[in-house]
Amino acid sequence: MFERHSDIAIHQLLNRFEKGDMTLFEFIADDINLRIDHYQDDADISWQQCDNKAGFSELLTRLGTDIFPQGTKINALSSAALGDGWYITTFDQTFWYGVTEKRVNSRTYIVSHELNGKIDYFRENVSTLQY
Repeated sequence: MFERHSDIAIHQLLNRFEKGDMTLFEFIADDINLRIDHYQDDADISWQQCDNKAGFSELLTRLGTDIFPQGTKINALSSAALGDGWYITTFDQTFWYGVTEKRVNSRTYIVSHELNGKIDYFRENVSTLQY
């Protein structure tokens, strides 16, 4: 089990995202395949996917304005290695949700793959939004 401050790329990415540290791009592969899904939420998520680093930059900018206008706070972060660079991550956070204009607690599950210290596959499922 990898805890919050482990060196794995997914933890580096999420910890830097929390800090608003744009060096997080160091952990993104040029051909990243990323999608964020939501369970039981009416938000338009059609834009929450990309297949390259430029698209990731656009997605990140919109996340910052639409979803996380006040940033986020990580409450818990842990990952289990699945082998061959694959990880399953449980990620709990608290943030002001711009879509609903309410403070929420969220649990997210992420399946990711990293190669040479860069994430090239990222599937996030936001499973809960508790107001």
